[in-house]
Amino acid sequence: MDLFEYQAKELFQAHGVPVLAGEVAETPQQAADGAERIGGTTVVKAQVKTGGRGKAGGVKLAADAGEAQRHADAILGMDIKGHTVHRVLVTEASDIAEEWYVSYLLDRASRSFLAMASREGGMEIEQLAVERPDDLARVRVDAIDGVSPDKAREIAVEGRFPEELRDAVTSVLVDLWDVFVEEDATLVEVNPLVRTPDDAVVALDGKVTLDDNAAFRHADTFAAFADRSAVDPLEQAARDKDLNYVKLDGEVGIIGNGAGLVMSTLDVVAYAGQEFGGVEPANFLDIGGGASAAVMANGLEIILSDPAVRSVFVNVFGGITACDEVANGIVQALELLSSRGEEVTRPLVVRLDGNNAEEGRRILTEANHPLVEQVDTMDGAARRAAELAAASTRGA
Repeated sequence: MDLFEYQAKELFQAHGVPVLAGEVAETPQQAADGAERIGGTTVVKAQVKTGGRGKAGGVKLAADAGEAQRHADAILGMDIKGHTVHRVLVTEASDIAEEWYVSYLLDRASRSFLAMASREGGMEIEQLAVERPDDLARVRVDAIDGVSPDKAREIAVEGRFPEELRDAVTSVLVDLWDVFVEEDATLVEVNPLVRTPDDAVVALDGKVTLDDNAAFRHADTFAAFADRSAVDPLEQAARDKDLNYVKLDGEVGIIGNGAGLVMSTLDVVAYAGQEFGGVEPANFLDIGGGASAAVMANGLEIILSDPAVRSVFVNVFGGITACDEVANGIVQALELLSSRGEEVTRPLVVRLDGNNAEEGRRILTEANHPLVEQVDTMDGAARRAAELAAASTRGA
């Protein structure tokens, strides 16, 4: 999970990394109030999970609270590289003597951790790596040994930081490593790490990516830092039900068991849809192995909540997931939606094969729901689902 700057700085502060005072605002008035409390010159910074904010006009100096309010009014709602600004960070301004760059990351290519450091901060690190690679130090970090004060000093030396400030930089590097390890991050970056005119070392910006696989160890952090505004409501609803769901732009809802089968189903539906004017899959939904009838019902409920869906293709090859459980799930989901007064009008095409497939087909046949069709083959079912979606779209 990528964090906003203000969230990264919260983690920095919790681990002793020096940052400037700041407040988050979602309205111009909140920005003005924050600037008033901070006092003096402030900086109003768009909070988006992408670079290039300054060039886009998303970072502005404010001499007083009124100017902070005007800047926030202009920045909130701004589009920066496809990211809409929903909040700003109002932070204390700082004079800058030098700008540096430091980061820790998981280097998947070498299966190790990597520290990077440079006295050329404030610019995009990708640009620096291409234009002046010798100015970017790369230091391997052993996963067991981590970053001790001696290792941090090595990074500071390799990064050519001023000798008179290496003790201060070393301290910051140790604290940033604590953030990286204790928070289960895959990236911790400060750009720029600044030297102020009075020789203080401050993290002026911050970027942190947390490892989703470690979310169970940081449930409170993930819950607090989740960006609800950027998540599709259906994806959030599916996440709340522990479903592996991704919203797409098509018309055929997809349910399958196993990521490989679901990916193949997407391809087959897209291919079949060419015959009917370019019908496409509406989602990726993997109910996984061993899914119960309740999981199947939850998945179908999510897909039928998408107004773009015109038909649903349930494609299950029974292994650990028994086809009779899938069939019961379909029946239960339809009954659940009906009991809520939610009229189901979109057809379901079901292909069951494998473990208990015959029993699953029998359950669906006896249920005899008018919107459920069974097709024996994957290709045939995909074609029928695309055909029904196209017909529904034309009739809409």
